[in-house]
Amino acid sequence: MTATAAVRGAAGSAAWADTLLLSFAQGGYVQAHPAILQPAEPFLDLSGEDIRKSLYLTTDASGEELCLRPDLTIPVARDYLASGRAGQPVGFSYLGPVFRYRGGQPSEFLQAGIESFGRQDRAAADAEMLALALEATSAFGLKDVEIRTGDVALFNALIDALDLYPVWRRRLIKDFSRKISLTEDIERLTLSTAPGRNEYEGVLAALAGSDRKAALALVTDLMSIAGTTIVGGRSVAEIADRFLEQSTLKGGALPRDALDIIKRFLAIAGHPDESVKQLRALARDAKLDLTAAIDQLESRIGFMAARGIDTKLVRFSTSFGRGLDYYTGFEFELHKKGNGVEPLVGGGRYDGLMTQLGSPTPIPAVGFSVWIEALTQYGQPASQGSAA
Repeated sequence: MTATAAVRGAAGSAAWADTLLLSFAQGGYVQAHPAILQPAEPFLDLSGEDIRKSLYLTTDASGEELCLRPDLTIPVARDYLASGRAGQPVGFSYLGPVFRYRGGQPSEFLQAGIESFGRQDRAAADAEMLALALEATSAFGLKDVEIRTGDVALFNALIDALDLYPVWRRRLIKDFSRKISLTEDIERLTLSTAPGRNEYEGVLAALAGSDRKAALALVTDLMSIAGTTIVGGRSVAEIADRFLEQSTLKGGALPRDALDIIKRFLAIAGHPDESVKQLRALARDAKLDLTAAIDQLESRIGFMAARGIDTKLVRFSTSFGRGLDYYTGFEFELHKKGNGVEPLVGGGRYDGLMTQLGSPTPIPAVGFSVWIEALTQYGQPASQGSAA
């Protein structure tokens, strides 16, 4: 059975699938058909925790670890990089099954979406993704949706400007990507700057402020002397990171003024234009250079308006994130009003993913996924008479 036929059976109608794929094709996005069985390594290394813990894994005769594709972004990106058009501006659409353990829900479900590679006009490409995502919800008769947006590049720019120890930069950015522990971590750091005493205080003091490479070398040497490579399920690299974390905590690595700036930043939310004003005020007051990241946000807002998106309906939040480690900039979700949990559509910019997948040069990338189950639950094909 083809992907489109499977969708038709699940939804009980062919009209919405045809409409959705047609709208993508009219936008210049060629349909991709990546393999269902994929190498597991990219998903284990590059996806968010939610995807990593839900993979269906297997091993082939050669010992390579494989998985059923849990989403389609990485498979489409891998096929693009393997093609003769890698590095060129190309857009793809897709519609097909993905596989994740979801605890009581079907593990196989349908996903549609778009991936755009190689466009240098990032702000315009971001706005186009949001506009096409809104068109996808309209194809199901859903027009009154909540538009939630954020930009991890702003948070990264803030952390870089604060010039924190490398270990805390990594820790805070990782927490931001996970969406769940950043606030807790900040509160813990506020209370954790007082020095303590333990039997390895001297080692921690020596590591304070060190870069990860130096700490990894030290921990590797110490563990090789002890004849161990794994302790409590943690690798050498993980233990080195833990030592760095403890050493910077003991040294009070995050000053009070830096914590206050981060908290003020994370409190900015609301209309995008107003958020731009608040971000510029924060940068001015804190004497931080966030100009490039804020300019990119402001440019994106302008392109959204040019694409016909009513920016008054867009909610921006500096703390918004989607829980995927590979996002590098713009992120968004569309929700049915009144449903704060399950997104209808979700996407964003992931410029760093392409080099992580093996590209010798950086390639801009942005896209979104459509959650078919949610759309069919709340809407119906517009061609059949929508509820909007």
